[in-house]
Amino acid sequence: MTEQNEVVHSSFWANLFKPSAHKMDGEAALTLYPPFKDLSRKDLMVLMRIVHNRQYIPGEHIFKQGDPGIGLYIIREGDVDITYADKGGEILRIASLTKGDFFGELALIDGAKRNASALAKTGVKLAVIFKPDLDNFIEMYPRKGIKILQGVTLIVTTRLRQLDDDFLNRN
Repeated sequence: MTEQNEVVHSSFWANLFKPSAHKMDGEAALTLYPPFKDLSRKDLMVLMRIVHNRQYIPGEHIFKQGDPGIGLYIIREGDVDITYADKGGEILRIASLTKGDFFGELALIDGAKRNASALAKTGVKLAVIFKPDLDNFIEMYPRKGIKILQGVTLIVTTRLRQLDDDFLNRN
């Protein structure tokens, strides 16, 4: 496999929701992201019980292409590359993400296999919400769960619309 140094640009991976906050810890930081912005402080405190903190060293895979999609990741510190291995074995870097970015939101909807890999470019600290935990949260708090799923839907539809615009406006 070979790695391409240049990022292959895709508007799907464009950071359309990056918050301007400097601190990425605690429930207040979650309100900066569409799935959680409409939750009350009390709701966020309950949600924080299912947020897991993970750390990765440079070069460590967070997940690999083909792995089951099991969670949403929010970068608290560090840099993450999203890569795609094509059929010929060439590895394409399709996005470079930094503090405040998030990825993996589709896993909260369908849990399908990952269509790309996430690799820690530097030491990385992530806040992670795993799908089984969120599913339990939604079962216990359906109204709050609907708000979260509406936020995830907003992310997906916004990214798809941007992708459509890019495709239709190609020169």
